[in-house]
Amino acid sequence: MRTTVSFAILVLTSSVAFGQNNPTVQVVKKAGANIIDIKIGDKLFTSFLYPDTLEKPVLYPVFTSKGTDVTRGFPLNPRPGDPTDHPHHIGIWFNYENLNGLDYWNNSYAIPKEKKNLYGWIKTDKILEAKSGKTGILSYHANWVNQKNEVLVEELTRLEFSKVGGKRIIDRTTTLTANTEANFTDAKDGMLGMRLAHELQIPTTQDQKFTDNKGNVTIVKGGEDKIPNGNYITSEGKSGDAAWSTRAAWCKVYGKMNGDSVAITIIDHPANPNYPTFWHARGYGLFAANPLGEKIFTNGKSAKNLSLKKGESVTFNYRIVVEEGSRVSSAQETNRLAADFARKKPAKR
Repeated sequence: MRTTVSFAILVLTSSVAFGQNNPTVQVVKKAGANIIDIKIGDKLFTSFLYPDTLEKPVLYPVFTSKGTDVTRGFPLNPRPGDPTDHPHHIGIWFNYENLNGLDYWNNSYAIPKEKKNLYGWIKTDKILEAKSGKTGILSYHANWVNQKNEVLVEELTRLEFSKVGGKRIIDRTTTLTANTEANFTDAKDGMLGMRLAHELQIPTTQDQKFTDNKGNVTIVKGGEDKIPNGNYITSEGKSGDAAWSTRAAWCKVYGKMNGDSVAITIIDHPANPNYPTFWHARGYGLFAANPLGEKIFTNGKSAKNLSLKKGESVTFNYRIVVEEGSRVSSAQETNRLAADFARKKPAKR
């Protein structure tokens, strides 16, 4: 579970190359902003956002090859009818609910100032590599800090962006190295998360309560929201709300958007801690892989705490597949994608 990383070899160069001559995947930094766009051909796939005004770096928005945005717009760019719950759910992110007692997952602009000391921030301080090509590469260094800006954990993440036919793929490798003793206490909210577009929520007959960024509360009566048409399926055959809290090598959400079939699959890697992961996949649109939430997911039958001594490291690897078309990948095809990812060794750092 634990590996040790030497930070001496990780700072690749002070000069970062942005863009090449019309490659398949373009990695382009926006002038004057902490935003890096990832384009496939001339179409935006996603953007890496890392301003200090956010409590963590995120990939947002996320588009299919046909230009459909599969992420919720709220709170950065609300769309009509967007649910306004959980303002910390932005695009795709990686963090955790309980590191040394601090909550990194739920931190957002909505937390009152007097309670901010209970939360943590992930601050990106270096872009190590940004390379265009057949596979786009983005590597960065970030610090997991408390309110006093003291570093608990250092993060090194490598993102690889590619395409296979109509499938757009993100391979993520994140190494966390403790700057002090770091205790990841078993908790429900973690680690790799994504907030889905309204259409990809599971239809529900229950009343829904949404709070916007001004504190206004809206109640949607059960069955009145006709937009959601999504569903989950896992590699173990669990579907719908039954996918939540189960373990599987992969989990897929799928549904219709703009008349086409859309799917997003998150694939776990056998080298990850506590493989196969638990799925924190909620019908209201939270789609997350959390290997460290065993206690809540097993109703207290077992727990999975992760502790790192100063200088120790742990690595997490995930593949995210985004697709749209007249049909999306079958379970057999997804198994092949997962097998391909399982054979892939994480990039040496």
